[in-house]
Amino acid sequence: MKIIELDLTGCKYLAEVHERIRVAFGFSEDYGCNWDAFWDFLWSECDADQVVIRGEYSLSKDFDKPLSKMHEALEDNIKFRKDNNLEPFSYRIIN
Repeated sequence: MKIIELDLTGCKYLAEVHERIRVAFGFSEDYGCNWDAFWDFLWSECDADQVVIRGEYSLSKDFDKPLSKMHEALEDNIKFRKDNNLEPFSYRIIN
């Protein structure tokens, strides 16, 4: 089972969140650092069985909207994969 661990602990800026996403998922430098690019790269480059997100609850309330966008992209991608008979992944948030 391939598990990707995304640690968001201590992030201060959205750009830092996207850089941690790029590194954790092994996305190329072409990753566009926005939620549309995140969805696209999840679909095309993510071969994980599970994504574990750490440190999300430690971030300031300023991250509530961006994190909801991240969750939406994860959920939409899982649904897209299931609808197209592709291998889905799961994700969970832990602290």
